Amino acid sequence: MPEHLVDSPAAAPRARFLFAHGAGAPMDSDFMAAISAGLCAAGIEVVRFEFPYMAERRHGGSRRPPNPVPQLLDAFRGEVERFTADALPLFIGGKSMGGRAASLLARELHMSGAVQGLVCFGYPFHPRGKPERLRTEHLYTLACPTLIVQGSRDPLGNRAEVDSYQLPEDIQWAWLEDGDHDLKPRRASGHTRAEHWQSAVDAAAGFILPFAGS
Repeated sequence: MPEHLVDSPAAAPRARFLFAHGAGAPMDSDFMAAISAGLCAAGIEVVRFEFPYMAERRHGGSRRPPNPVPQLLDAFRGEVERFTADALPLFIGGKSMGGRAASLLARELHMSGAVQGLVCFGYPFHPRGKPERLRTEHLYTLACPTLIVQGSRDPLGNRAEVDSYQLPEDIQWAWLEDGDHDLKPRRASGHTRAEHWQSAVDAAAGFILPFAGS
């Protein structure tokens, strides 16, 4: 597996999205691949990378736990530095834990001019089964354009829970009806995984591309 997976449009990309994986699945998971392909088709270059613990899993064979948060943030900063060499507008984000890591850096990196915005897919507002342990404090002072794409029945933050947090009104939302933490709906909902994943792509592209200009 290469160090990065890059999905780049055939024509010149209009923006770049640095896309981090979640805690349990690597950068080449079905979700990561589908979202990356969709954004690439919309004219956005997507760069996927792996945090150190996930890269080590590929070599050592053991199921290592995620690195401590400071190490995750250091790894993400390093990737941002690597991909800001040109003038392409840069956005950061990720799936679940990857989105949380990006959100913890968003204010710092946006204020420095390194990134234009933040996109989180399935933000982990709290650990599974522990709604009292919120991961929201920094979201009230993001000061960075932000989109969160969330399933309405996500066990790490469903719509009723998130509405009760009274997060800043300038955070943009894309709620996917009956979606779980992977944005997948139940069959009885009348929706499909493919539809929801395409809706997630459409929401993210619609958020990113206006920053890229014509």
